Amino acid sequence: MRIEKNNKRTFKEKSTGKPWTGKSETKKYADKKKPEFKKNVTKKTDQKKPEGKKNEGKKEERKRKSLCPVHGRCGGCQLLDIPYKDQLKQKQTQVTKLLKPYCPVEKIVGMEDPFHYRNKVHAVFGHKKDGTVISGIYQEGTHFIVPVDECLIEDQRADAIIRDIRGLLKSFKIKTYNEDTGYGLFRHVLIRTGYHSGQIMVVLVLGSPILPSKNNFVKALRKLHPEITTIVLNVNGQKTSMILGEKETVLYGKGYIEDELCGKTFRISSKSFYQVNPVQTEKLYGKAIELAGLTGKERVIDAYCGIGTIGLIASDKAKEVISVELNPDAVRDAIVNAKRNGIKNVRFYHNDAGIFMRQMAEAGEHADVVFMDPPRSGSDEKFLSSVLTLKPEKIVYVSCEPTTLARDLKYLTKHGYKAVRAVPFDMFPATEHVETVCLLSRKASV
Repeated sequence: MRIEKNNKRTFKEKSTGKPWTGKSETKKYADKKKPEFKKNVTKKTDQKKPEGKKNEGKKEERKRKSLCPVHGRCGGCQLLDIPYKDQLKQKQTQVTKLLKPYCPVEKIVGMEDPFHYRNKVHAVFGHKKDGTVISGIYQEGTHFIVPVDECLIEDQRADAIIRDIRGLLKSFKIKTYNEDTGYGLFRHVLIRTGYHSGQIMVVLVLGSPILPSKNNFVKALRKLHPEITTIVLNVNGQKTSMILGEKETVLYGKGYIEDELCGKTFRISSKSFYQVNPVQTEKLYGKAIELAGLTGKERVIDAYCGIGTIGLIASDKAKEVISVELNPDAVRDAIVNAKRNGIKNVRFYHNDAGIFMRQMAEAGEHADVVFMDPPRSGSDEKFLSSVLTLKPEKIVYVSCEPTTLARDLKYLTKHGYKAVRAVPFDMFPATEHVETVCLLSRKASV
């Protein structure tokens, strides 16, 4: 297993016997992030509640009707109070309406239990006027913190850990960070949990690298929650809406967790992209590989590969997998994951996937199947045209936004491809988001 460097990489295949050399590209794709419900839009006040008497009646009415006391304020679970079967019906209608001009849309794949599915939980920390430590999520469209003790779509273990960290901050007299003044230390907590492994990572995000009495703090947290397998200190000293900073120190454990997906083991670090709903992800990826119809003879490209999930899972049924990713941290994780699973027919390239495929085509190389899993904004025309130059027999498009999927299908179907079928998946119950996997095949005349 190896990683090809950005400059002067050589790619040689038996099919042509020709060397292929590509150059690096500094332009980055948008981060391939799936729905995050903590919106960073405007500055927050010092926790002065932005609700007047006029809205108090509406607030009480909302509390009586909703399953969640903060529903409608955080902006995360838009469909929470709609019966689940009606949520699915609504999403089915949306996807069908958008994709019907291009291909048949199959029945949406829902969840048996649509609650507490998120394996990635983020809480922002702050304080009230009286100094009381609070944690929760930003009210929709603001930086006002809505206190949350537990969330119906988040892992319950993560919520319990966050509640106890609030108590520890008070005991250790650690001040929370104030965005307006830049004063204070403690900013966020990010928790990632392994669905199958049970492993738990806690990331403490501070405004500076010094955590007072850090050894005692870690010991106290582990005493309350011995299930925690690693604790990481992340430093974010910038006035930014980004949660994580660049610098990290491992306070306890390995600094990462592992979990299983479709029979493969994956290493997950604080910054790794990893689908937040493991139950539905196994179904989604399984369907994507099924649609590809792999026989063991195909050369596959996994564009936007991240930490290598789709490509590594598909490797069992493909002759060769070429995975491309612009984020160097993700590529390193992907290589570790391949080694961890003993997979030898996958190669990883640190490059822009669009440029990579265009250079392959120019060198006379080919691919049978291209898996693409772009960000919510979809793929731009430049990327799509690079796929066309490579002329794969099949494209398996994994989309987290049906509107941009429809737009991209319009382009691809006008340039030699036929959309065969689409299958929607409810990856994010209680929200408006829906994931879809779509198969396209190259027209014979092209």
